[in-house]
Amino acid sequence: MSAGIDQSSNAAETGIARSADNRALAARRFAAFISYAHADEGVAARLQKQIETYRLPTQLRDLDGSAADNKLGAIFRDRADLAAADSLSAAIRTALADSGALIVLCSPAAVQSRWVNEEIRLFRDLNAGAPVLAAVVHGEPALAMPAALTEGGREPLAADLRQEGDGRKLGFLKIVAALADVPLDALIQRDAQRKLRRVMAVTVGALLALIAAVAMMTYAIQQRNEANRQRAQAEGLVEFMLTDLRERLRGVGRLDIMTAVNARAQRVYAQDTDLSVLPPASLARRARLLHAMGEDDGSLGQWDAAQTKFREAHRATAALLRRDPAMPDRIFDHAQSEYYLGRAAMAQGRLPIAREHWERYRDHALHLQRVDTDRVRAFREVGFAFGNICTLLIQQNGDALEPCRAALSAMEQASRLAPDDPDIQQDLSNRHAWVGEILERRRAPREALVHRERQMAIARQLVSADPQNFRFADALVVAHLSLAQTLFSMRNVVEAQAVLARIQPELRRLRERDPENERWAMLEARAAAMATAGQRM
Repeated sequence: MSAGIDQSSNAAETGIARSADNRALAARRFAAFISYAHADEGVAARLQKQIETYRLPTQLRDLDGSAADNKLGAIFRDRADLAAADSLSAAIRTALADSGALIVLCSPAAVQSRWVNEEIRLFRDLNAGAPVLAAVVHGEPALAMPAALTEGGREPLAADLRQEGDGRKLGFLKIVAALADVPLDALIQRDAQRKLRRVMAVTVGALLALIAAVAMMTYAIQQRNEANRQRAQAEGLVEFMLTDLRERLRGVGRLDIMTAVNARAQRVYAQDTDLSVLPPASLARRARLLHAMGEDDGSLGQWDAAQTKFREAHRATAALLRRDPAMPDRIFDHAQSEYYLGRAAMAQGRLPIAREHWERYRDHALHLQRVDTDRVRAFREVGFAFGNICTLLIQQNGDALEPCRAALSAMEQASRLAPDDPDIQQDLSNRHAWVGEILERRRAPREALVHRERQMAIARQLVSADPQNFRFADALVVAHLSLAQTLFSMRNVVEAQAVLARIQPELRRLRERDPENERWAMLEARAAAMATAGQRM
């Protein structure tokens, strides 16, 4: 269980008490001083901005009127706010003495930081009895607390900002409640009400914008500025429908709902045939939406329709790349077009054409790796590109081990840079599956089993973290089928049949969720065929 500030509504009994003289604290220059290690600078900057812009509910602000604008006050963050001074120590001492509370960002890096520990001790010396708040940002709480926090048997009150702890929102509200000396329950209720109002406003606004955009597109455009405004409004709304909303529907296995939206968007974009007159932002958005619509067509087995959209997207990204060939985003966008054209060709059985597109995709990904500052994106694209060639060679019974291992290596790099990204973890699981497939074909089942088990472990972690995400459920089914296949090849028939039996409830759940999903029907048929074949062994 993560450490946390007590959530009782009785702040006098369970909150962190301020100084008896609230006016004296309010007169201080800083509401709090944030102490952190250099590795946590990004978190510190976000937290500083959140606190300084947060407004307390009117009914909870200081009764003496010291917080007239409902704000907590300025927050000192030494690496950003430290003015020029003759002595760093003197400047830090002044800021600490002029702060009403100390917020310590706790992490393994903070434990190792001499300066964090010294700032804690100095604050306590200068402000006896003033609140010291611990905010866990990385690592296990017991291993993330700087030594100075617990000196003398102290038990620091902490908010756990990690996803597996309180989470960013609740952890932040705990800090605010402690700084303002107000009940946490009141802040939580206020935050929930604000979210509800925002969601309602955005929903109503989006519906009104959609109606307005469709209506405006039926009239001739009289002025260029007005035309650009209407285009941006319509495209932004369509992009929301085909990206954010689409991903949510994809996560719950209901892409079929998007068919009507895709058709409407396609009619809108069919009007624009001269790409040279479109601004770069509109052209890039157009390509992304065509990729998304084509992908939806493919999930329904409509690959001819998908290919038409992918070709149009390729035309758009090629035009963008010609305009700015050194820009990483342009390289990335055109690489996606090559990927999708290869995917459509492979689904249609045109393997040589698929390989041509995917080799060009690989070349763009390697170029991206050389120039992109987004290292996670670059390594991931290289992993995707080699992975595509890997799967194609597997299907052709070619020598796929080298590209499959290159794909796995690149995705491992991306995973190390972003270990908490579930999509990257799923990609890593797939790469283990491919290497396992190759090793199995090379009659090295024991080596293959290592990768199958790693594939299974990652898939289980993803489903455990998000049981309602049907993409992860799909990956778990595939992992079971792959493991069963390897076990059958090792003549472990009983164990393989047990693996197939364990996945049957998940298969039924997927099919009941979306009976028209072609892929899930294929997985169910594959499981049945494997079970039947196993009975004959």
